[in-house]
Amino acid sequence: MRVEQLGEGDPEIGVLAAVHGDEPCGVRAVETVFSGEPELQRPVKVVVANERALARGVRYTEEDLNRVFPGDPDADSYERRLAHRISQELRGLTTFSMHSTQSYGRPFAVVGSADALAEAVCPYLSIDAVVEATEFSEGRLVEYADVIEVECGLQGTARAGENAVALLEEFLSAVGALPSDRGDPEEVPVFRLSRMVTKRPADEYAVFAANFERVSAGEPFAAVDGEKLIADEPFYPVLMSPYGYENEFGYAGELTGKLGGSPVNEPSSNRSYSG
Repeated sequence: MRVEQLGEGDPEIGVLAAVHGDEPCGVRAVETVFSGEPELQRPVKVVVANERALARGVRYTEEDLNRVFPGDPDADSYERRLAHRISQELRGLTTFSMHSTQSYGRPFAVVGSADALAEAVCPYLSIDAVVEATEFSEGRLVEYADVIEVECGLQGTARAGENAVALLEEFLSAVGALPSDRGDPEEVPVFRLSRMVTKRPADEYAVFAANFERVSAGEPFAAVDGEKLIADEPFYPVLMSPYGYENEFGYAGELTGKLGGSPVNEPSSNRSYSG
């Protein structure tokens, strides 16, 4: 783990990259944004987390780091020990954590809840949605720290790195660490994860539904070895992809409201938030 403190005084802001070693977009953002030694108006602590997995180009070496927080300093697992060290480094900091995904090409945020921090920051980020992982946050950093995670784009793509650079600059401006030329906040829809969409062992998977676009009851949304799966009730797919997870397609979510505006009513027909 690499830790750097930038700016004068005790850090108030945290920037976290490479929680997963096969998601290098955050490292690119850190190296790009801070290489020019910007004049920070608030001190920032930068953490490049799982350097061991990053060097190997793998998600993790023993356990998924973002499923074992707050960690344990005496654990046998490397990632559990690392999670404890990260938790200590980020304690009391408002933190921005950068990830990438196999499920969606444009950025979106993941938070523990759409609280005051999310309200203050997310409308100033170039994101399509905010996802509340309230019921599915066990072991994730969002459960134990004041953190906004952002999925910056498709894993391994140049665009994810470019998005990460822009998003990091936007975050630092939103929290007052960089001079702000931000405009008015944009309304961002909020989706709450309601259930996991599991998949049985098979040779081939497919997903027909688009993330953040409403699936109607009776509509096919995925397939397992050619057998279509039909929605029993309406839902919004979130983090859904054929092969992104080993045992599930992703999640079913509910559209619960928006940040930066008044509550959103459930639509009666399909509506896209894919931008």
